[in-house]
Amino acid sequence: MQNRREALKFGLKAISLVLAGGFIWSTQTTAKAQTLLIRPPGALKEKNFLSECIRCGLCVEACPWDTLKLADLDDGLPYGTPFFTPRKIPCYMCPDIPCTVACPTGALDVKLVSEDNGKLNINKSKMGIAVLDPNYCIAYEGLRCDACYRACPLIDKALKLEYVRNERTQKHAFFKPVVDADYCTGCGMCEQVCVTPKASIFVLPREIGLGSSNEQYVEGWIEGQDKKLKDVTPKDFKGDDKKLNDYLNGGDLL
Repeated sequence: MQNRREALKFGLKAISLVLAGGFIWSTQTTAKAQTLLIRPPGALKEKNFLSECIRCGLCVEACPWDTLKLADLDDGLPYGTPFFTPRKIPCYMCPDIPCTVACPTGALDVKLVSEDNGKLNINKSKMGIAVLDPNYCIAYEGLRCDACYRACPLIDKALKLEYVRNERTQKHAFFKPVVDADYCTGCGMCEQVCVTPKASIFVLPREIGLGSSNEQYVEGWIEGQDKKLKDVTPKDFKGDDKKLNDYLNGGDLL
């Protein structure tokens, strides 16, 4: 059965290659650097996605919101591959995730948006990450706006409001939206409703919008992080114990 499936997948890829045209296929499989794409829910890592996607358009047909589009030559994206532009039409987080389910090759992988028991869960999507520009967000200027917060399908999880005293007026509060990367799916509903002419909160691919920390850092307040210290010894530390204790207790500089 597995061999038949692989043969079918190979045949579909071959047919798509012929239909798309060899020249277009070869020149459009790499996205332009300046173009940032947001793929549908369950998309594999970009390199793997491009190798598995057969440009069939079934995910686009399955989307009930007309969110997804197949890239053409003017988009500067890998030709015929699905993407969406959150500012125009975001992902509306369908519970049954029809676009992912419709994919015949696994380029959109159902497992990436499912629980361990196989039940679909759109909240596990990692399409991108919402990034906020505090220099232009009017909520950070003291104006009352919570449009993005109200639009978030994971309100108070993916997008929260931080209440901060307005020292300028001494009597008002800032309602500052803050993104939690652990919950944000990158659906883009926040970006679509942002009231500034150019959205002050916008979705980026996660590999671009998120940083990373070194593995040796130990966040002691997180359960399990102390395992990193298992083979670590303080033999290289030559501090004065009395001086160290005085510093910890009194706050003086070493």
